[in-house]
Amino acid sequence: MKVTIYDVAKRAGVSIATVSKVINNQTGNMRDSTKRRVQKAMEELNYHPNIMASALMGKGTKTVGLLVPDISNPFFSEIAGIIENRAHERGYSVILCSTGENEEKEKKYVELLQNKLIDGFIIGSTFQNKNILAELIQNRLPVVLLTQDDPSIDAPKVIVDDFKGGYEATIHHLQNGHCKIAIISEQWALSSVKRTEGYLQALKTYGIEPKPEYMIKTRGSIPNGMKALADFFRLPDPPTAIFACNDQLAIGVILGAKEKGIPIPGQLSLVGFDDTILARATYPRLTTVAQPISELGNSAVDLLIDKIQTGRFQSQRILYNPELIIRETTGKNPAV
Repeated sequence: MKVTIYDVAKRAGVSIATVSKVINNQTGNMRDSTKRRVQKAMEELNYHPNIMASALMGKGTKTVGLLVPDISNPFFSEIAGIIENRAHERGYSVILCSTGENEEKEKKYVELLQNKLIDGFIIGSTFQNKNILAELIQNRLPVVLLTQDDPSIDAPKVIVDDFKGGYEATIHHLQNGHCKIAIISEQWALSSVKRTEGYLQALKTYGIEPKPEYMIKTRGSIPNGMKALADFFRLPDPPTAIFACNDQLAIGVILGAKEKGIPIPGQLSLVGFDDTILARATYPRLTTVAQPISELGNSAVDLLIDKIQTGRFQSQRILYNPELIIRETTGKNPAV
């Protein structure tokens, strides 16, 4: 026989309304002992609420979708953990999808999540399929963009000041006497566009003309960081400093430099971006531009759930400042 909400209420000795409040995480004024009694009754009876029925009645599924370009990137795995924890605190579950920056996969995952009647989306970083994204927003499905400051998309955004981060990373090199500064940026990432603009502005501040051969665009991975390092050191006049637009690329530079016997920071100074676990676990420890990962993740969840619960669809832009964390991969230019 199928267990119903009435059975749970009877077992716990409470009203159906009380059980409903526990199910929907609306237990603000409820005694902890009552909440525990209801939860115990649900466990004993093996009762599972009919989420799909609730969604069809307009109550939602208490589930949100998180789409990120690459879950193997520690920045996205760390922020996904923050998002899952915050959503759980607010009574929501998270379905995570890693799109690989592939338009077809983005379309497939969006359709899959819509079929599951999720309540809203957090879109992490670059989203290639702009048509699908525009469709979601047109259909007034709650969407929050995370670390993606795309002015063409009318949705709430939670971002870090990437221009400032790129500027401060490059200024740090310049203040250490480096003028041959290269950059490795992420292909397709709007954040890297802004970080590159900051890099260029810093060079301009010091009256240095940027060199095209010192600027590489690639996918943000460790192997690509290693390849970029090799490409720079095939030049007749290689750089003495590098700004890598994410920590994975920076770690690739460190590994590539070790292979070639290039001491860091003795011969090559390096700054990354993100301040993931990689930055603190490598040797030498990475100087990097820290993103406030906890604040970014928590704000994205709160914005989305507030949007879901209020039904208000106004745009909002929350901008956080990055912070340069100086560790062991940067130093003075020995030639100065």
